[in-house]
Amino acid sequence: MKQRLLFLMSLFVLMTVGGAAFAAAPAEDKVLSPRQESIVVISAFAAQGDLESLKTALADGLNNGLTVNEEKELLVQLYAYAGLPRSLNGLNTLMTVLEERKARGITDTMGPDADPVDPNRDRHAIGDANQTKLVGQPVKGKVYEFCPTISDFLKEHLFGDIFERTVLMWNERELATVSMLAGIGNVNAQLASHMNVAMHNGVTGDQLKAMAKLLGQRVGKAAGDNAMMVAKRVLGE
Repeated sequence: MKQRLLFLMSLFVLMTVGGAAFAAAPAEDKVLSPRQESIVVISAFAAQGDLESLKTALADGLNNGLTVNEEKELLVQLYAYAGLPRSLNGLNTLMTVLEERKARGITDTMGPDADPVDPNRDRHAIGDANQTKLVGQPVKGKVYEFCPTISDFLKEHLFGDIFERTVLMWNERELATVSMLAGIGNVNAQLASHMNVAMHNGVTGDQLKAMAKLLGQRVGKAAGDNAMMVAKRVLGE
């Protein structure tokens, strides 16, 4: 009887410890966080101009932890890649989403504003430095020799203005850029280039493939398949 009691007590201890250990084990991390997934989907739908789908994605993003200012920043950055009309349409869609959520009693977090920048700064020098740091080396090419103006615009505006802003980190901006380009389509040279830049700034190869898979599931099979093909090519797979 005593031996049986000891056995049952030992079994209870093992089950309790084992159960506690099992309960304490951390869940397997997702390759992309819900916040990152929202950045991907918002950026792609906004670039495509699919405003109905964008409306849902923006609401999901707010629910997944993006602030209003972060979503605004994504849609401002959009115009450098997909044009001012898509950017303005995206911002108008965000305004509608916020108005509808407010009417339902939802108070969304604005989040910090972008830090002020010196209006007298040397935008070309700052943009050149930001571009070099972002890419990992000075950016040169025949197209910039053929048309130096486009190089100046890239340095002064995209990298001297947009990438000089705070609110979003560079790896988040590059995840957004890759998603915008994947959504636009037929820009695989730029898509591959920005996938490399994204990895230089902390986005992993697994995250790029997860992004492509997510695009296929949420945005469209063609966009997802193409992004996966380019990602595997960039990764040498």
